[in-house]
Amino acid sequence: MRALVIEDDPDLNRQIATALTDAGYAVDRAYDGEEGHYLGDTEPYDVVILDIGLPKKDGIRVLEDWRAADRNMPVLILTARDRWSDKVRGFDAGADDYVAKPFHMEEVLARLRALVRRAAGHATSEIRCGPVSLDTSSGRVSVDGNPVKLTAHEYRLLAYLMHHQGRVVPRSEIIEHLYDQDFDRDSNTIEVFVGRIRRKLGTEVLQTVRGLGYVMMNVSAE
Repeated sequence: MRALVIEDDPDLNRQIATALTDAGYAVDRAYDGEEGHYLGDTEPYDVVILDIGLPKKDGIRVLEDWRAADRNMPVLILTARDRWSDKVRGFDAGADDYVAKPFHMEEVLARLRALVRRAAGHATSEIRCGPVSLDTSSGRVSVDGNPVKLTAHEYRLLAYLMHHQGRVVPRSEIIEHLYDQDFDRDSNTIEVFVGRIRRKLGTEVLQTVRGLGYVMMNVSAE
């Protein structure tokens, strides 16, 4: 999953980005409202963390402009303001959730997981596709109850496909949502990871649709 962090405090921005990276997200960062608005308007993000009090362009205005342009990615707003009216303004502008500063990073991560799940139509932390189960809260993957060990990159790819199971996901979309701006988009990394995941799962749930992309299909293990 790909996340955007828009926070003007350099230390807090770095802390959030580090926590997200450790949790398996590809992370892009912005430090003011203008830069953040541009990234959110031009790049495909699965979730955005948006501070309300930003220089150059207020976070509420950023969010309002995104929603007016039909940018519908889930947005978690951060605010140091305790006034209930600020929270109401955030929700009215199109926020999906909020966290007040100071906060526990574990809570932020849990709220982000919930936003990503709900955006993909999943109500619980456990996502199943045939014999494959992926727990977004623990990062565990199993097949018929037997644990499967994946690398961080393999897990990120499988998680994205599991969130969007039943739909053919183009390679270009996978690259856009799994890697930050510095990733080499001409790489054949995706094909390599798909092959490794397929071998480790030992089941045909992950299928290649030639010329189109990849799809997780709900089939039984042999």
